Amino acid sequence: MSQKQTSFFVGYLPVPGNLRKFLLMISVAIVAGLSAGGILAGISQDDPGQANFRFDLGRQTVTGTFQSKPYPIVHVDQGSEHIKTGRSIMVTRGGKRGVNPMDRIEDGSNVEVTGILLKRGELDMFQLVGGNRGLKTLDGSSGLPVKEDLGTWRVQGEICDGKCLAGAMNPGRGIAHKACANLCLIGNIPPVFVSSQPIEDEIYFLVGDNVGGPMSSSAYDYVGQFVEMETQIVRQGDILIMQIKPDTLRAVQ
Repeated sequence: MSQKQTSFFVGYLPVPGNLRKFLLMISVAIVAGLSAGGILAGISQDDPGQANFRFDLGRQTVTGTFQSKPYPIVHVDQGSEHIKTGRSIMVTRGGKRGVNPMDRIEDGSNVEVTGILLKRGELDMFQLVGGNRGLKTLDGSSGLPVKEDLGTWRVQGEICDGKCLAGAMNPGRGIAHKACANLCLIGNIPPVFVSSQPIEDEIYFLVGDNVGGPMSSSAYDYVGQFVEMETQIVRQGDILIMQIKPDTLRAVQ
């Protein structure tokens, strides 16, 4: 009486013939499954859009009125080829450094700024050239644009660091970018809220606290996540500012 032999895999012996086909099929299925999963994960993400340093435009120099809070802004009164007069543009320095509050440039000061433009759609940011060459005070001063109160809103979206979002990194948002974003925000780079729905025809908003100052550090825990919050929105010049209430922030699953 014959016994049916069962194939048995031994690591230091050749793979039995009838197991070789099975292992090959399993290997192909695993590779195909992982590839399909990667493709599905990729196409399910929002397109980050085109964003980068616009070195191709060269250095830009504009003059305008300086505003320090919630973060440094220049309200442009004499633009350049690529920065229109009347534009309100956030400014920062190289690396993970914003304009230092210790520079003590008074609100309303007339300034000249020189640097490189970062751009993502309608979001602009200006990176100053090195040292003190990029930000010079001029004689005289002007009044800041009057704030227009647009009311209280409950919004959903993501808090990002504005520089990486505008093109210093791509995509420059999402939970994988959280640590980098927080380092930028600690360095006084302006935070930007990306709204899930347009408000006043805009999706990008400069973020401050609910009394007009910089964003509270308590909001850092929510950076890079999809969140919901209550906020006052004001327009100053042609920039919209969210004065957020940190105690209303919550992550949305």
